[in-house]
Amino acid sequence: MSRIGIFLADGCEEIEALTVVDVARRAQIETVMISVSGKKEVTSSHSVTFQTDIGKEAADYSKLDGIVLPGGMPGTLKLGEDSTVCETIRSFAGEGKLVAAICAAPSVLGQEGLLQGKRATCHPGFEEKLLGAEFSDACVVRDGNIITSRGMGTAISFALEIVRYFQDDEAVEKLKTALVFAS
Repeated sequence: MSRIGIFLADGCEEIEALTVVDVARRAQIETVMISVSGKKEVTSSHSVTFQTDIGKEAADYSKLDGIVLPGGMPGTLKLGEDSTVCETIRSFAGEGKLVAAICAAPSVLGQEGLLQGKRATCHPGFEEKLLGAEFSDACVVRDGNIITSRGMGTAISFALEIVRYFQDDEAVEKLKTALVFAS
């Protein structure tokens, strides 16, 4: 079974975060919600408070096959300032493991030099922060082990592409049917 982690900071976009968790778990991808704040509760950019599974200090990154960054403000800024987040995404990218980011969060990948020579997308207005990337206005862009997406309205498509990364088109189609997803 594949296993991913999703870094969560106060000020994250809850739909981008929790949609990935929900869809991945429906696909039998073990998903660990990792708080970067030092507490298990995270409060989103829209004042929705939810529990994470573990704090960043206790997470075993060696057991993860991928890492996900949701967007939202100021959550994205907090992820980009966190040394554990930055070290983890650089390590995963270097090892060929999945690194996925949505909305403003692809800017963190750009800041860390992970988009050099890659196709990527992001929330409108963050294009200049995709340092070294070839920008695409597609809803979801996968280039090797990097998946990026535009924002809340593309969260299900983003989550399905993460499922496709670990499984296959057939699994994604079955999941779309179960979700009654109209693409």
